[in-house]
Amino acid sequence: MTRTVLLTGASGKIGHHAAKAFSDAGWQIRRFQRGTDMTQAAQGCDVIVNGMNPPKYHNWAEIIPEITRQHIAAARASGATVIIPGNVYTFGDRCDGAWDETTPHRPCSRKGQIRVEMEQAYRDAGIQTIVLRAGNFIDPDSADDLFSMIILGKLGKNRFVHAADPAVRQEWCILPDWARAAVALADKRHDLAAFEDVPCGNHAVTGSELKARFEALTGRSLRDASFAWWQLRLAAPVLELARELLEMRYLYDLDHALSDAKLRRLLPDWAPTPLDQALAAKLAMTTGTTAKAA
Repeated sequence: MTRTVLLTGASGKIGHHAAKAFSDAGWQIRRFQRGTDMTQAAQGCDVIVNGMNPPKYHNWAEIIPEITRQHIAAARASGATVIIPGNVYTFGDRCDGAWDETTPHRPCSRKGQIRVEMEQAYRDAGIQTIVLRAGNFIDPDSADDLFSMIILGKLGKNRFVHAADPAVRQEWCILPDWARAAVALADKRHDLAAFEDVPCGNHAVTGSELKARFEALTGRSLRDASFAWWQLRLAAPVLELARELLEMRYLYDLDHALSDAKLRRLLPDWAPTPLDQALAAKLAMTTGTTAKAA
């Protein structure tokens, strides 16, 4: 049976990895072209992966609702299931144990409120929607992400940069894992509810743990360094990205983790990529360094 997925934001990181994962699983890939009619593009599709996101947090308040309206209209017209990369902004600045699908949404940021409203719009629309929720992404195929720019930015100088207290856990999701989970959930869509919130908890680790893993991978001792948030504060009056990153700083200070219980319940055979394997690929992509053999 032919299965077809429409990838919106197909040239971005979500689109790139989703295209590979769905193609590897035998799906037909259709890439949405910006500026064309999404409703028309979705005709005959079984699933729509919403990979559209304003670059560098630009104008979320206006662009996110418009993207949401487009996807809802396309899904209604085609009967397709929409899969959305959810985030942890919705939970705010409290984490009492691992966040899961039952955790109340209590955003403490403007962007968190926008995401809450976005998810509610899909729920209210009555179209089948899967929110596959993740923390920060690790993209092993790209050096153009915050993990590379912040954490690994000074690795060539034997410095490991901490964005916050090294003892604080952050939730990391390996981007190809997110895409594989999206495919597996798409294959099970007929057994799922109209709206599914699926946390994709993979790797909640502290900065100190990450540093130790990179020391083992490189065979070098790394010095601790702190990210220069003060530079963003100086740039904030004139640089939109600086303002938007500062708004989300609380997440770097908040010890948090995502549950993987529901994901494993829905996908009993689910096996995330080992963290060291992803970090070794990230190391090679970002710095050109080959990981030391174990």
